[in-house]
Amino acid sequence: MTATPVSPDLKARHRVMWGLGNYARVADELIPELGQVIVEACEIGPGDRVLDIAAGTGNAAVPAALAGADVVASDLTPELLDIGRSHAEEAGAESLTWRVADAEALPFADAEFDVAMSTVGIMFAPFHEKAAAELVRVVRPGGRIGLVSWTPEGFIGQMFAAMKPFMAPPPEGAQPPPRWGDESHVRGLLGDQVTDVRAEKRTVAIDSFDTGAEFRDFFKACYGPTIVAYKGLAGDEARTADLDAALADLGDRYLTAGAMSWEYLLLTAVRS
Repeated sequence: MTATPVSPDLKARHRVMWGLGNYARVADELIPELGQVIVEACEIGPGDRVLDIAAGTGNAAVPAALAGADVVASDLTPELLDIGRSHAEEAGAESLTWRVADAEALPFADAEFDVAMSTVGIMFAPFHEKAAAELVRVVRPGGRIGLVSWTPEGFIGQMFAAMKPFMAPPPEGAQPPPRWGDESHVRGLLGDQVTDVRAEKRTVAIDSFDTGAEFRDFFKACYGPTIVAYKGLAGDEARTADLDAALADLGDRYLTAGAMSWEYLLLTAVRS
């Protein structure tokens, strides 16, 4: 099979997208607990050499370092890593290195890590097979892999479905991020390179919004992909209003008694 060529411009656009808005607020205010979830699922502790792929602002890398591991937090967007460094300093997490890196072309040696993990991060690399191959490559035989990914049918998966008609088409060969939340898809990506695959759907409770419009406005201000969707509609008032309505309606449909439930897939495996 011929490999899909990766445009440097595509990587540059992804880097810029995740630097827009204020992703730190999303990670810190809405989903901070997911980092601890993956640290516990991977049984990370003293002596472990850990790679956090697409680490963002470090909501998994920091607790992994606090658990005693030697952690490398990698991400395509330097601005997020800068915020992560500040978080680590505030938390007293010292055994942490921050590295700009592409999840589809990691600058690390084969079998360099005891654990490779990603919390709603690697799922946004556009070419899933490449990212999965790199994920597996850097883990030693017997090492652990841990992934937290939004599911297609859960709230964030449905948010991307709602935004899709308003966004430019993805590059040829790219796959939708929420497919990493489909257990069968991830099993197919990892194949026989792993054993002891364990997968469980869980939810995180979000009580930050009283209305769907509040959710929409928060994401319009803070979340890179949503900001990009609106930028693509600049000057088109009718389409902008349609996207406004679609996202507010989605939020209202998922709100129950002032809270939302966002579904994710927690998957762990052992490197063969």
